[in-house]
Order: sequence, then C-alpha cells, then structure tokens
Amino acid sequence: MFLLKTWRSTAFGLYGYLNFTKSGFLEHSKKFKAEDMQAQIEGKICIVTGANSGIGYATAEGLASRGATVFMVCRSKERGEAAAAKIRSATGNQDVHLEVCDLSSVSDIKSFASRFSSKDAPVHVLVNNAGLLEHKRITTSEGCAPAYLFLDLFNKNLSLLILLFYILQKICYVFLKMSVKSRFELNFAVNVLGTYAMTQLMVPLLEKAAPDARVITVSSGGMYTAPLTTDLEFTDGKFDGVEQYARNKRVQVALTEKWAKLHENRGISFYSMHPGWAETPGVAKSLPSFSERLSGKLRTREEGADTVLWLALQPKEKLASGAFYFDRAEAPKHLMFAATERSHALIDSIFERLASVSALAS
Repeated sequence: MFLLKTWRSTAFGLYGYLNFTKSGFLEHSKKFKAEDMQAQIEGKICIVTGANSGIGYATAEGLASRGATVFMVCRSKERGEAAAAKIRSATGNQDVHLEVCDLSSVSDIKSFASRFSSKDAPVHVLVNNAGLLEHKRITTSEGCAPAYLFLDLFNKNLSLLILLFYILQKICYVFLKMSVKSRFELNFAVNVLGTYAMTQLMVPLLEKAAPDARVITVSSGGMYTAPLTTDLEFTDGKFDGVEQYARNKRVQVALTEKWAKLHENRGISFYSMHPGWAETPGVAKSLPSFSERLSGKLRTREEGADTVLWLALQPKEKLASGAFYFDRAEAPKHLMFAATERSHALIDSIFERLASVSALAS
C-alpha cells in the first residue's frame, strides 16, 4: 500500500508539473479554437456555486459576459454582493444575482432549492464549483456529535473513549433500533454531500431546460492520487486533509458517471473537469507552501475556468456525458498503474449512502 501511494503521488506530481501549470495551459491552448468560446447564451439561466472568488468568480463573469442570467451561490452575503456588483459592472449584464447558501449544510441547500424552485424557471447550466480543503478535522452543525469531537478533552483516554462509544452505538442499535449519527466532516460536507444535494435538488429544474441542460462539476487533478472509498469521512486512520480532499474529488468524478447513466434519456448531461493548478485565494489559503513554491507558474483563475466555460458553451453533440475534461479535451480518469479503476464499482453504495444521509430520494 505504501509503495502504491508513493507511486500515485510521484506520477501525479510529474504529470501535473508538465500539464497543470501555466506552461501546460499555454501549450494546450495552441489547439484551442476561438470560435468555441464565441457563443452567446442570452436567456439561459446558470447557477454557479462558490462564485465570489477564484474559478467560480471567473466562471460567473464568463457566463455573464455572454449574456446568461447568472445566480451566484455564495456563503458570505457581503463578499457575494461585492463580487456580483463587480461582475455587473465589468460585463454590463445586470442579470447577475446573489443567492446566499452555506454549501456545507444540507438544510441550507434545501432552503435554497425551495426558494429557487418557486421561480418556476428552468436551469440550463449548474456549475458545482464550491470546494474546500481543510487540514484539520472539523465538523458541521448537522447531526449528533461523534467520539472524535471530544479528542481535545479526552485525548489521554482516547482508546477507552472509542471503546465506550462503540459499545454505546451497538446498544442503541440492538435495543433501541437506532444508530448514533455523526456530524459531517467539513470537507466531505462541502465537496461531496453539498455537491450531491445541490445536483439532486436541481434535477427537476434542469429537466425544464432539456435537452440542453448540463451539470459541470469542478473536480481536481488531486483525485488521481486517490481511489474511491466508502470511508467518506476519513474515520479510518489519522485524518489527512489533503488526502481527504483528493478522495472527495474522486467521488465527484464517480458521481458524474453515475448521474450520466441515470439521466441519459432525460436531456441532462453531466461533466466533471479539473482546472489545473491555478492561483486562487483557495489555493493560497489551503496550500500556502505549494502556492509559494510555484509562484509565477500557476494558472490564472480565468485559465482555470476556461474549460468550465467551454463545457457550458459547446453543442452537446461534441461532448460525452459522464466524461472528465481538462483543457477543452476529454482526459483520463486514472493514472497508469495507479490501481484506481476498479474502485469506481463502489459508487452505487456511495450514492445510496448519500441519499440516506441527506434524506433525499435517489
């Protein structure tokens, strides 16, 4: 296992350095066609999550500049309003709106979906961009606290605490016919559960825009280092935020495959993509040493968002639903000898679990 993980990380690093940096974008852009980005999409309704900065902002601005009605879904009202105003000013498009929603909260996403559905309007493009890389284990407010929330108080008796919690859970299950729910780990809540809930709840509105409706999920090249796993909240072993992020991004790619199969005859297409290594506030905050080491070599947010916009603008006949894209081309989902392919067979059980914990029908 150690050798396999080492190989994945090494192969990813080499592949990434050659392809994911600014120089990779410049090289790949030699094959780009200018006409691919010239489509105007007036009247189309687009939702972009995590749109107040970075790739989400560049995506929202790019869609607005082409005439779309854009709804920016952001957690911070203040930052979201400032970003929306800036885009309206830059593009001259006044149909740029803010929707405040915490993508780590299923209940908040449900409230947003209910609110938005009352507009009785179709959704032509949903961009699942909101993402998070938190290095420490942090949990959301939803659910009941599990044992690991008490680590700071009981770290000297951790083994005993885990044993007691395990016994309590078994007692509850056997005698009370209930299970002890755990609060959601924050990376999982935003990157996986939030993406799942938002997409599922938007399906009825996407169907209104069929056959040209599409969902674009912004994944990450980091997913190349991780196979799919049912340990969605990283409860097995010492928590590693970078590995958890990679796992989350792998789930997004597998979810895209699953959705594509479920909706292949319903006029909704699903695509995942990764933006390469871009210089964004999120990268600077979550990976400061990486950001500093590659200073001057990272892509701009606009270069990172380029493939998102390309996927939103292309005729669906040119694209493959369920596919993974990078720099305007279909990309492999697995690195050679990384042994991640077979893990995608787990997506059905993961999908069912997400439906259960979010209390949404699949």
